[in-house]
Amino acid sequence: MSKNIPLVETRNLKKYFATKNGQLHAVDGVNISIEKGKTLGVVGESGCGKSTLGRTVLRLLEPTGGDILYKGESILAFGREQMKEMRKKMQIIFQDPFTSLNPRMTVSEIIAEPMKVCGTVGTKAEREEVIDRLMETVGLAERFVNTYPHELDGGRRQRIGIARALAVNPEFIVCDEPVSALDVSIQAQILNLMMDLQEKMGLTYMFITHDLSVIKHISNHIAVMYLGQCVEFAETDELFANPVHPYTKALLNSIPVASLKHKKPLHIIEGEVTSPINPKPGCRFADRCPYVKKLCKEENSLLTEFSQGHFAACLRAGEF
Repeated sequence: MSKNIPLVETRNLKKYFATKNGQLHAVDGVNISIEKGKTLGVVGESGCGKSTLGRTVLRLLEPTGGDILYKGESILAFGREQMKEMRKKMQIIFQDPFTSLNPRMTVSEIIAEPMKVCGTVGTKAEREEVIDRLMETVGLAERFVNTYPHELDGGRRQRIGIARALAVNPEFIVCDEPVSALDVSIQAQILNLMMDLQEKMGLTYMFITHDLSVIKHISNHIAVMYLGQCVEFAETDELFANPVHPYTKALLNSIPVASLKHKKPLHIIEGEVTSPINPKPGCRFADRCPYVKKLCKEENSLLTEFSQGHFAACLRAGEF
């Protein structure tokens, strides 16, 4: 989807989970690309496969099929030692800033752990110097260096998670709903911090969220997911101005307007969600789509370019 060689790219990426009723298609044929220094927002309702996609890209989950490329090189053939080196370049910030931190470790020990595992910083004095610098970078006061996660609020815990991700000086970070568990005022602080860090350090983000207001604020491109598939991909401004897929339109219509004068009509997506276990052929949104035709339930919708850099997986895209 990009003319330049992207930093991270997936090709027909799949991740299935075995259940007693069959294969659950959590990620099913996803093609995305992220340019260096940019942010790809991944949005969709709960259970659509956003977090599974992020973890599979990092090989925290091994893919069922497809390929993952980093600077044009497939990382699926990498062995243990090669992936250990890749961990220095690819990190993750988890959704819950409390459960993702070891409660028995202090702030300094948590931030130091990836440096010890990856062997990026040698002596204890050097690690302490890096820890002090990282704490200052993410806005954590020096007095918290020996405190434990339970002694801090959610915003400070998430700053620890960000500092830990930065400890090995990565190029690419998967941000798995990093502000969804925080108060609104704290969300803004963390988002601004992440954008400042991206500008200063040239970081590349995959930002996973279900909050469209957040995704518009931070992303350069957006991938909309539905039941394991990417149904629309475009630049942020283009997607908000000209959504093509009916599901994307429904998501954008769900954004609340903070005005008593402006009454926005409520658009309800009716119908049952298709099961992701051994899904039948055809569009997976068909049972909930107001524009569905017989053909939609018979043929799979492939991601197709409808305008420059704007892709959608809909047989009727552009008709409504």
